[in-house]
Amino acid sequence: MLAPLIRREILYRLLRGPQGYRLYEIAMSNSQTHRVCQAIEWLNQHFHRPLRIDDLAREVNLSSSTLHHRFKAVTSMSPLQYQKQLRLQEARRLMLNDGLEAAVAGYRVGYESPSQFSREYSRLYGAPPVRDLARLRSTL
Repeated sequence: MLAPLIRREILYRLLRGPQGYRLYEIAMSNSQTHRVCQAIEWLNQHFHRPLRIDDLAREVNLSSSTLHHRFKAVTSMSPLQYQKQLRLQEARRLMLNDGLEAAVAGYRVGYESPSQFSREYSRLYGAPPVRDLARLRSTL
């Protein structure tokens, strides 16, 4: 009986809080923030494809500069950084869960060069794929 009132109170407090305007913008179907959310969803589904910012901006009906600026405001990273992080997380998952080799996982998530994949993986996780996976497996 009280659940609807509690939900309403939570929503009210969220909207009146310091980040309430962001929540409102996300909910508005034609706002720039909503379009950035569409870009994020597109990237989540197509992270393995090559990314051209102009194409992504056209997909969500924003200019390239507006997409870049608003994307960074929402995620604290550029679309390319976001895509890179998605790729590396998925590659790590493939290597850990499916037992794929680093080069195969790198190719599967969209990297063309094993050395580039290994370099970026090391930057994000602090160790090359083989060493990182050995460390992860030893903690499980």
